[in-house]
Amino acid sequence: MTATHDLLSSDLAMGTVMLKVGDMKLMSNYYQKALGLDVVAEADGGQYLGRGTTPLVHLQPAKGLNLPARGEAGLFHTALLFTDQAALAATVASAAQYNPQAFAGSADHLVSEAFYFTDPEGNGIELYWDRPRTEWNWSNGTVAMDSLALPPQQYLTEHLTEASVTGQREANAGVGHIHLQVGDVATAEKFYVDTLGFERTAGWHGQALFVAAGGYHHHMAMNVWNSRGAGPRKDTLGLGEVLIRLPKTDDVAALAERLAHHGVAVANTGAEILFGDPWNNRIRVSVESAPATA
Repeated sequence: MTATHDLLSSDLAMGTVMLKVGDMKLMSNYYQKALGLDVVAEADGGQYLGRGTTPLVHLQPAKGLNLPARGEAGLFHTALLFTDQAALAATVASAAQYNPQAFAGSADHLVSEAFYFTDPEGNGIELYWDRPRTEWNWSNGTVAMDSLALPPQQYLTEHLTEASVTGQREANAGVGHIHLQVGDVATAEKFYVDTLGFERTAGWHGQALFVAAGGYHHHMAMNVWNSRGAGPRKDTLGLGEVLIRLPKTDDVAALAERLAHHGVAVANTGAEILFGDPWNNRIRVSVESAPATA
């Protein structure tokens, strides 16, 4: 169990997810037209797409790289969190209309309602809404989650409104959590809980781990469903970087010190640190006020 003083700040938030892309036009069209995101900024040939001024996904051109194999470590999905069911329904509807074949399923997770899609280069996407925290059921530090049926058409009938469709791009959304494919759960727990400082919030039959800060159900998750035994990642298309936001420079400095103590190589600029997990998934931790395009 992680000591209290080694826990990540309860005010932690997930930031922009960077994807390495082979076909920028195809991918940009998908995130704009299917998911209702706008170009927030452009830099180094890439695009930051999001809602309002908040970037959620950073598409970075990486021609010449191959798609990752199904069993490799890397991204399982990027989860975009919506503030209400109508806003979620509007984006589920636009994604399903843009490419029905990209729909990968839906589930009532008890803590949330979720719909799954796959972008044109195989990156998983979750679109979800959280139930109020008062409805989450905790027992001995573990939150109850499940995967119950959530019929998509019935959901849209109940929650899709004309106002949510016309106001889709004005509705707030954020990166709620990131789910990774890893080689084994025990190593993931040692790194993300014992070293990095997340709290373990749930597991799944030794096949998945859910971790969070501040009593959330999960800010990150790791599973071995496709990738059991996977080693360090090659340089491929797909996940380029996960961004974690901390509220204070002191929080970043404390984490840098803790990572160094555990022998994790860290690039440190003072305002942010950059390091890899045991599978070479790149993680950047930055203070909340740092510019998104830094």
